[in-house]
Amino acid sequence: MMLKIKQNIIDRIVAQGLTEAPLEACGYLAEKDGVVCKHFELTNLDKSPVHFSMDPAEQFAAVNECRNQGLKLRAVYHSHPETPARPSNEDIKLAYDPSLSYVIVSLAGTDPSTKSFIIQEGVVEPEPLEIINDGKK
Repeated sequence: MMLKIKQNIIDRIVAQGLTEAPLEACGYLAEKDGVVCKHFELTNLDKSPVHFSMDPAEQFAAVNECRNQGLKLRAVYHSHPETPARPSNEDIKLAYDPSLSYVIVSLAGTDPSTKSFIIQEGVVEPEPLEIINDGKK
């Protein structure tokens, strides 16, 4: 599999991560025609720099909005304010849905880095990420 995502979505989730730092930011990514074209910024109820839990009411609203707009929920994303873009042990343990991708934005380096992973039954596989520059901001 490959995750295709528009550049403006990457820009927005990086901006959310920078805004919420030093806490982890989190949310959902939704796709249409195989390309992630929408993100849903969700509240990190844990208010923690090392883990997150999404607000269930916001999750429900995001899933409903996806359905109403003909979008498919494609990925969970979150930021790592001070660590690399790779799943932590807790991220792996909490990756309940094997049909979703898990996108991590690392803010640890000079430039933010974004990576995607498939996590199934505790096994982590890097997922190729294609960033599509559609010229829109």
